[in-house]
Amino acid sequence: MNTIRVLHIVGKMDRAGAETMLMNLYRHIDRTQVQFDFITFTTDQGDYDEEILALGGKIFPIIASNSIERMFKLTSFLKQYSEYQIVHAHMLLNNAFHLLAAKKAGIQHRISHSHSTQNAKSGIVANLYEKFAIYLNKSLSTKRIACGKEAAEYLFNTSKNVWLLNNAIDLQLYNEISLTNKNSWKAVKSDLQGLKIIQVGRLNEVKNHDFSLKIARKLKELGVNFTFFIVGQGPLEDLIQKKIKEYKLGENVFMLGIRSDVPKLMAGADVMLMPSLHEGFPVVLVESQAVGLLSLISDRVAPEVDLDLDLVKFLPLGDVDTWVKALKNRKDKSISQSEIYTCLYASSFDVKKNATDLLNFYLDISNSNVGS
Repeated sequence: MNTIRVLHIVGKMDRAGAETMLMNLYRHIDRTQVQFDFITFTTDQGDYDEEILALGGKIFPIIASNSIERMFKLTSFLKQYSEYQIVHAHMLLNNAFHLLAAKKAGIQHRISHSHSTQNAKSGIVANLYEKFAIYLNKSLSTKRIACGKEAAEYLFNTSKNVWLLNNAIDLQLYNEISLTNKNSWKAVKSDLQGLKIIQVGRLNEVKNHDFSLKIARKLKELGVNFTFFIVGQGPLEDLIQKKIKEYKLGENVFMLGIRSDVPKLMAGADVMLMPSLHEGFPVVLVESQAVGLLSLISDRVAPEVDLDLDLVKFLPLGDVDTWVKALKNRKDKSISQSEIYTCLYASSFDVKKNATDLLNFYLDISNSNVGS
């Protein structure tokens, strides 16, 4: 039996939510049966590029000045590399152009995967594009996948005939990390004291780091002893650094950049902040709950992220005092690590099982003639 090569369309394989989810599946899927290759739209090296190549994947950068040019170049690529009959697109509204390219190239199986519940842009032009892109995603995709019900309803206007594939993780690994890494922060800051707060995510507007820094400023004004680690990289890095100085938080807030030990840092934290303006089903919230970490998150995040472990608390944006009060009044988890593992496994958040399900999904569609 020949190995099926699936072409995944991403922007860049950095340590972001959708990309991390994809890599979790890639590591655990049977690569003798299904191999992943990647279309990216940059020549810059992604965080996962070396690992992808080591796992036998290929990376094909396509450089274009706009979406139309990108679509034509992708069409030409797909006509040239005829071994790809499954294209799996991960770029939300922009999937429309990639699916159209695949259709024009005669690709039989075109998968649109929704990883978010909202488009970050607004305005008349953005709203028109959104409607157009959602229409094309529905009409051009032969299979649809979403990380949750709200993400499905956003991109496809329905959750019917959409496979809800959870953002799964290696539950056994996270269970072990939770039990053995309670002192992990001291490796980063040896004189650590007080409340340990963490925020994990790309440094962009959606993640709302300025609100987190206002919380930190209030904590300092109240004399609360705390350390706040910000993990991630992105376009707002310089602005966040300036805010840390402006709020006089240099002794409390530390930017760690990209880290490979995020699960260990979460296991050693007391609480995670996620005051996001919107989210789909971020994998970091699966990770945080898997290690037993309490998360304070905005009420704009999809409610389905709460996995009934009493480890997620939704709070409104705009009122810093409410968040500060929740931090000060937080309680230790009342659920055991073994109960967490059992619950998450039963809810299909184990990546080994999901990788097998994805393998069978690809095998089934490759053996069918459904598609147009």
